[in-house]
Amino acid sequence: MAILKIARMGHPVLLEKAAPVDDPTAPEIRRLVADMMETMLDAPGVGLAAPQVHVPLRLFVYRVPAARGGDDPEDAPLAPSVLINPEIEPLGDDIRLRWEGCLSIPGLRGAVPRPWRIRYRGLDAEGSPVERIAAGFHAGVVQHETDHLDGILYPMRMTDFRLFGFDQELARAAEQAS
Repeated sequence: MAILKIARMGHPVLLEKAAPVDDPTAPEIRRLVADMMETMLDAPGVGLAAPQVHVPLRLFVYRVPAARGGDDPEDAPLAPSVLINPEIEPLGDDIRLRWEGCLSIPGLRGAVPRPWRIRYRGLDAEGSPVERIAAGFHAGVVQHETDHLDGILYPMRMTDFRLFGFDQELARAAEQAS
């Protein structure tokens, strides 16, 4: 396995629509998934899409750490997983602001409006179907990573740029406010 170089905002690969994965079980896809898992955990991050490592294919790795999962069973912790050729369906009209960061935009965070509950489908690394309902943090991670596959970075979804800033400044402001 190997740690892969992460593309940063401004690189054209992050603005392209990624191509579907034809064979999720192909050796090169398995190797890519293993390297992406290692890279995500090393970064450390909670998601990493193939375009972020300069591979324009529709797959991402993701996880929901115990500290980030909520009380809702649809937002429970999730071990590192892969989703290939994902599809997302919003469930309901509940849209909430969610603070997001990105390994391709280091040091910054922004509040992004996202559907709170979604259903997602795709394939796992064995080519078997995956279908889940997710809420909260889990739903946000899946939406964020799927956006990468469509050439969308989270600032493109923001509606209020007053809620965008450097991690350190946002933490300092929150500390002063409390």
